[in-house]
Amino acid sequence: MTSPAGDRRSLHKAFAASLSGTALEWYDFAAYSVAAATIFGNLFFPSEDQLASTMAAFSTYAVGYLARPLGGFLFGRLGDVLGRKRILVMTLVLTGVATFLIGVLPTYETIGGFAAVLLVALRFAQGVGIGGEWGGAVLLSSEFGDPNKRGFWASAAQIGPPAGNLLANGVLAVLAGLLTEDQFNSWGWRIAFLLSGALVGFGLWIRLKLEETPVFKQIQERGERPSAPISEVFRTERRALVAAVLIRVCPDVLYALFTVFVLTYVTTHTDLSRGAGLAAVMIGSAFQLVLMPLFGALSDRVSRRRMYLIATIAAGIWPFVFFPMVSGGSFVMLAIGIVLALVIHAALYGPQAALVTEQFSPRLRYTGSSLAYTLAGVIGGAPAPLLFTALLAGFDTWLAIGGYLLVTAVVTIIGVVLARDPDREEAAAMEPVR
Repeated sequence: MTSPAGDRRSLHKAFAASLSGTALEWYDFAAYSVAAATIFGNLFFPSEDQLASTMAAFSTYAVGYLARPLGGFLFGRLGDVLGRKRILVMTLVLTGVATFLIGVLPTYETIGGFAAVLLVALRFAQGVGIGGEWGGAVLLSSEFGDPNKRGFWASAAQIGPPAGNLLANGVLAVLAGLLTEDQFNSWGWRIAFLLSGALVGFGLWIRLKLEETPVFKQIQERGERPSAPISEVFRTERRALVAAVLIRVCPDVLYALFTVFVLTYVTTHTDLSRGAGLAAVMIGSAFQLVLMPLFGALSDRVSRRRMYLIATIAAGIWPFVFFPMVSGGSFVMLAIGIVLALVIHAALYGPQAALVTEQFSPRLRYTGSSLAYTLAGVIGGAPAPLLFTALLAGFDTWLAIGGYLLVTAVVTIIGVVLARDPDREEAAAMEPVR
């Protein structure tokens, strides 16, 4: 079968736009995540109790997830009514501007508690932007591609998080290496956030050159655009929404554990430094750049649901292997443990975009996918670092963290059972006439 667009060049441009735009937005999000785990506690929430300071910083991390449903509701609806391209330009600008402003934000030392208020507001704006980004980015590449290869083409948006995470960690690691600790904590961290201005400009340059997706054009031609897509999803596709939400919970928690909380854990419960943790996360993220599309493509050849089920079971088991591995303070063991954790995550996240979007009918796909993505973030990713920190402090053992991740794996398994397989006839019906 040929590409639905009938144009390989448009398909490749859509893939690049989906990947680059999502990577730039996740650079913004990842830069904040790393800063929250390492320095924002002292800069914006100073306290004599280091645990309380870290918890406060992780609370602002959670705000980004809690804001996502608003972005999903707002931009998801508009994406099914107005089109994919226009909305993706809006989300990119919103997230980029918010991140740039964090880079010039006064700290507690300058303006007191109002600094934390502004930080939370900008974090909220970041979350709204990303809440509307994911569903559209997935559709941008997958709706230009062959429906029978949706796993591969939809994985373009999935490469964004590890690419953005790798870039953000890399920039922060270079800054930390070039500057003294006092310089980095004083002004060096700001450079990573200010760079988002240039990165957003690059992303806009790519996205503004794109045409609307052929699937949305077909929906327009048939007069099938929904007038109230949110209520229609809740009314007619409830099972699809529940399945898609639960599918995402465990991968979000897994990612939060091995890219965010692990930075706190290694500096407080092992002899390893923050730099060692950052380096290990960067290595794992580099592997994910290749593994995401590979696992996405593999899911086009084997049962996507069966593959997802196996990876979810592996995710639930892995903490019980990882934490004993790193107890001796070996960087090699830390790197291997994080790499393998992110391999498991790639096996979930690579095919996830296709698995989530194909739960919904094409005319409601932006809304349904965005709602699933953002609501799952509230359940899974948002509270994860806070719960990890609280569980470790309360039980003083990593077993509590492992048990928490295991519970989320069970939740995601339920979602996989509820999910449907791809509707090949539906895909063929939505293919534009050439």
